[in-house]
Amino acid sequence: MNKTATPHCAACESKACAQGKDCFETAEDHLKIYGDARVADLHRKASTIEARHYCKAPRLQETILFAEELGCRRVGLAFCIGLSEEAKVIERILSEHFEVVSVCCKVSAIEKGGFGLEQIRPGGPEVMCNPAGQAALLNQAGTELNIVCGLCVGHDAIFGMISNAPVTTLVVKDRVLAHNPLGAVYCGYVRRRLESHGDAPTASKTARAQSATATTRTAAVPGSDSATGNRPRHHV
Repeated sequence: MNKTATPHCAACESKACAQGKDCFETAEDHLKIYGDARVADLHRKASTIEARHYCKAPRLQETILFAEELGCRRVGLAFCIGLSEEAKVIERILSEHFEVVSVCCKVSAIEKGGFGLEQIRPGGPEVMCNPAGQAALLNQAGTELNIVCGLCVGHDAIFGMISNAPVTTLVVKDRVLAHNPLGAVYCGYVRRRLESHGDAPTASKTARAQSATATTRTAAVPGSDSATGNRPRHHV
């Protein structure tokens, strides 16, 4: 195999790379990437945490240890409003070790309507998630490591693009599977549905369903205009 081959490592049964095989003949090129001092430092310290605490420390503890290894004094916590209670506990624990700057996903209260964004419940004002703003505020605060706590799919990508500090993920949100995305893999009932093309949810199916039910959902749902006095809603 050579450098031009497209990797499909997930389907590989042998994982011979773990035994020293350079399947794509790219080791020399990749070594050059670690010539960057910042990348090398992050990699060395991440490897230190892996080696010393392998199968011993939960991820939250590993995150603390990693930030300490980096010498961080101020860390950022970018969290989803739907995980506010969890974020409160996480911030309290992190604060035993660092100065913590935490930013909620609804920061700045920008409404979706101004961007023409699709709404969860059409028919009234709805505040959008603001991952770029979360990252900008943490940049402004001068955080040295930013920790993601349950940002939406895609919003986490935006956050990572804008953040000046390195980003590590502590919590991955899954509204259906108790924030355990691998539940869809481990549970045969869910996995079979996703593997069946005919039954798997798609963007087009979801859009059609939302369009068909939009007018009937907003009037009686808590958080609609009638229940909030025309207050913008937030959803998680």
